[in-house]
Amino acid sequence: MFRIRPMPAVLVALIVACVLPEVAIHSFSYPELVRGRLIQNFAFWPGLLKGWHQNYLGQLELMFLTYGFLHAGILHLLFNMITLASLGRLLVDELGSWRFTLLYLVSQLGGGLGYAVLTTQTAPMVGASGALFGLAGALLWMRLREGLREMTLAEALRDIAWPLLLLVGMNVVMYVVLNGRLAWETHLGGFLAGAAAMMLLWRRVT
Repeated sequence: MFRIRPMPAVLVALIVACVLPEVAIHSFSYPELVRGRLIQNFAFWPGLLKGWHQNYLGQLELMFLTYGFLHAGILHLLFNMITLASLGRLLVDELGSWRFTLLYLVSQLGGGLGYAVLTTQTAPMVGASGALFGLAGALLWMRLREGLREMTLAEALRDIAWPLLLLVGMNVVMYVVLNGRLAWETHLGGFLAGAAAMMLLWRRVT
């Protein structure tokens, strides 16, 4: 008999942490005003790295994590949460809850760092996609390592070329569709951080 596996608790916690701000936003009479306040205080603002005044002590440091729990709207949130649930299950099974949580947070920090280093914009950045691209980077690293057990390096690299090109192509298409309003820098930073973290975390469980 077909059974639906329960969602791992760590994924439930992350999804709730992302959904709660959106619920709070729509609990008020003027949701976009509330969204604006949240973005002012918890989005990633590149200007803070250049001396802009902080709204509160520690905003500069905290924004490297808090940006990932805010979203630009319900569709943005929904797409990211579906992606988190699908990619997250595979990695929780492989790493366990604590290592997965560390992977997720490192990826989110890496996404913020990528945006900080590479962006030329002053616009705020929000969304879980930095962490999600980190999960994708971790999965590709895992696939490469598994491939090396049965293939040469060249064959293993060819094996991951298609999903890697798919990720790049998806970013290009989204960049065009969104008229350049895509934080590709965050995606790249998260991807690299996730792959690097997986090199250490997965080695310890295999």
